[in-house]
Amino acid sequence: MLYSSREGQTKKIIQFIANKLVGSQCEIQDLQHYTAEDLSTYDKVLIGASIRYGRLSPQLYSFIAANQSYLQQNKCAFFCVNLTARKEQQGKDTPEGSVYIQTFLKKSSWKPSLIGVFAGALYYPRYSLFDKMMIRFIMSLTGGETDTTKEVEYTNWQKVTKFANQFNKM
Repeated sequence: MLYSSREGQTKKIIQFIANKLVGSQCEIQDLQHYTAEDLSTYDKVLIGASIRYGRLSPQLYSFIAANQSYLQQNKCAFFCVNLTARKEQQGKDTPEGSVYIQTFLKKSSWKPSLIGVFAGALYYPRYSLFDKMMIRFIMSLTGGETDTTKEVEYTNWQKVTKFANQFNKM
């Protein structure tokens, strides 16, 4: 299991999924510090990545390019974490309704057979002043929380559990 996380919510989600895979041994690594290994030693691969300022990590795309053949031919899944996915009633938490997933699928040569989209968390007190102000501005435009003293978790854990079960059955 590989993840790319800025403030820790994607890591928290991937650890939650690992705990749901009863009877499985999971190795969790930060994509930022990933060292090339032979992925064929693993039964499955799960990659989780967060969005920051509308983009996924460049390391994600580098990893995919370097492991394209394995990812395409084996049991591999992907999930994206972003704040827009909090708008479940608008379908922003689905691969079809997520502009980030649609962009990812256009930019990436890998087309995962299982894709999840989960709402992340706002951790205003942890952000730098610049990030705090930028994210607050974005949230004000999109009808989200703007109180910079708050930490708000939007992740739908039931949805993550359902995804974990789907991944487990792959």
